[in-house]
Parts: sequence; C-alpha cells; structure tokens
Amino acid sequence: MSYCRWSSDDYRCDLYVYADVSGGFTVHVASNRVPDDTPRCTSKSFGHEWFEQHKAQMTFLAAAERTPIGLSRDGETFNVPTLEALRALLLDLRGEGYLFPDAVLRAVEDDIAGLALTEPTP
Repeated sequence: MSYCRWSSDDYRCDLYVYADVSGGFTVHVASNRVPDDTPRCTSKSFGHEWFEQHKAQMTFLAAAERTPIGLSRDGETFNVPTLEALRALLLDLRGEGYLFPDAVLRAVEDDIAGLALTEPTP
C-alpha cells in the first residue's frame, strides 16, 4: 500500500511513501520537480472530461523540463521501522520544504490510531 506517489496531487508530490514488503516503511525523495503550471485533473469522475484533462497533463509532462528541488535530502531513500518513525520523518521532510499531500499525514496518523486500538493491553 502506498501513502503517496510522485503523481499524487497532480504531480506536485516530492515523495513516494509505502509499506515495504521487506518490513517497515520506505520513503523515496525526488530530486527534481515538474513545473508549477502542470495542468491539473479537476474532474471528479473518470469520464470523458477526466480523460481529456489527463491526456493534456501527460502531453505537458512529456515535454516539461524538470528542475532540481535543491534541498538537502534530494534523491535519498529512507526505511523506517514504525508508523511513528514514518510520521516523524514526514514532518521533518515537510519542515525542510518537501511537498506532499496533507492526506498522507492524516492516513499515517489514522493508521497509528488504528494500531493503538488493536494492541493488547497489559
């Protein structure tokens, strides 16, 4: 399961975050970004309108010049053992200036809360 990918938030996400099959959670940090004026897919359903918006977005991205992010963790990969460590890493990366949707933190926090509900009490 991934929390976000490069394509999240219409390609305005600097992280690829997922539960790793080898254990823990992996975070890949991008080293570049697409232009701020990348077209957005605003349609709420996967009909004709969304398809046309997506097609315009893909055409734009195929020719778009990427620019270096320029922060200290560009291109790095992290693996952390717990959801709590993942949350801390995400907050550190956000504090440094990396972009990712707010929903990612909410999902991690929801997963932390869910684990607390299922852990046996001593």
